[in-house]
Amino acid sequence: MASVSLRLYDTSTRTVRDFEPLKPGRVGLYVCGATPQTAPHIGHLRSGVIYDLLVRWLARSGYEVTFARNVTDVDDKILAVAEATGVPWFAVAEANQRVFNRGYTTLGCLDPTIEPRATGHVPEMIVLMRRLIEKGHAYNVGDDVYFDVKSWAARYGRLSNQKLENMRSAGDTPNEDLKRDPRDFALWKGAKPGEPSWETPWGPGRPGWHLECSAMATKYLGATFDIHGGGVDLIFPHHENEIAQSQAAGDGFARYWMHNGLLTIDGEKMSKSIGNVVYLDDLLARVRPVEARYYLASAHYRSIIDFTPGALDEAAAAYQRIEGFVVRAAEALGDVKPSADLPAPFIEALDDDLGVPQALAVVHETVRAGNSALASGDTSAVREAASAVRAMTGVLGFDPQAWSSAAGEDDLRPVVEALVKVALDQRQAARARKDWAAADAIRDGLAEAGIVVEDTPQGPRFDIRRG
Repeated sequence: MASVSLRLYDTSTRTVRDFEPLKPGRVGLYVCGATPQTAPHIGHLRSGVIYDLLVRWLARSGYEVTFARNVTDVDDKILAVAEATGVPWFAVAEANQRVFNRGYTTLGCLDPTIEPRATGHVPEMIVLMRRLIEKGHAYNVGDDVYFDVKSWAARYGRLSNQKLENMRSAGDTPNEDLKRDPRDFALWKGAKPGEPSWETPWGPGRPGWHLECSAMATKYLGATFDIHGGGVDLIFPHHENEIAQSQAAGDGFARYWMHNGLLTIDGEKMSKSIGNVVYLDDLLARVRPVEARYYLASAHYRSIIDFTPGALDEAAAAYQRIEGFVVRAAEALGDVKPSADLPAPFIEALDDDLGVPQALAVVHETVRAGNSALASGDTSAVREAASAVRAMTGVLGFDPQAWSSAAGEDDLRPVVEALVKVALDQRQAARARKDWAAADAIRDGLAEAGIVVEDTPQGPRFDIRRG
């Protein structure tokens, strides 16, 4: 049974709270996933990595996690892309969602328990709208259905810490003049020529953005569940509106709200309109997938990351220091299994609002101790350090040995070692005859191939730095 030691920052209370699940030993987590009108940029994928870290830590802490991450597969933006490209809306959504999923997989993210799509949950949305209309919190005008914000005025704005009188028009439909109040938001949008539609008691149409998440979250996690996550840019209006429509209908909804910070370029949010979008392939042109994961995971989840190539390279170098130690330990001792236990400071760091930077500090401190033990020949200390490092990096999703096995590097390593040994023997022969130019040329040639040679008192050794 998991103990009550995890603390999480809850956006709704603006405090760090002890995490106590609704059901002992079980956690229901809902995260707003993709609106796949285009391929994902690294900001989207950072969110994927962050909630993957949360799921891994919850599981390691003894919880059984049900993780739902939705797909908004019909939306104004998707329909706009479909119209502009002449590609059917469902093909736009499907093609881009596959790219999202490939990105998550490439970065080592575990699959969610369920990945529901908006278009598959119209019956649940109809039930929710009916409940809201019956309780006086929603109304229909023709085929449109709107949430009556004033009917929830006492609570509306709590998540985003706003007052209703300071809010602007929702601006989510061309039929703004039909609303009772311009701040009312669309639950259902009446059918328009050329757009997909579904039948409801109020007429044909398609879902509003906010309705779908409430319907899907409660279907799979229950009327009240533990954690709702997403990017900080979703706090208002999306998550504010989810709370309003769900609680107004009588559901408890999420008990904790987590929001991850954005990834910016020169201080600006990534946007296709200003041409500053960085895609996963841009990262993979410079670093391996595991190094990209390390980069996206290494800052605290609530912080903003301002992307620079230099910061990416620094993260790759930091990961390589971990990897280098694990490889050297395996060379000295053979296979070293991950420890069943984790260092107490590492546990304390992750229990303190998923403090990955502090947890990584423990990893690197252990690597330094392990390298010192290697240098002194203390094999017992080397094994202890390597076992701890593998356990900690396994929790974080970038255990070097697991990644090399997944990439097939373990199978190829004997071949690479044999070829590199030939080159190193030639280099040693050149050094013996004092042909330093030839020796340097061999070393430089190996470096260009991603093989870094290190001269040690025991002779030369090498690391593969790039995949």
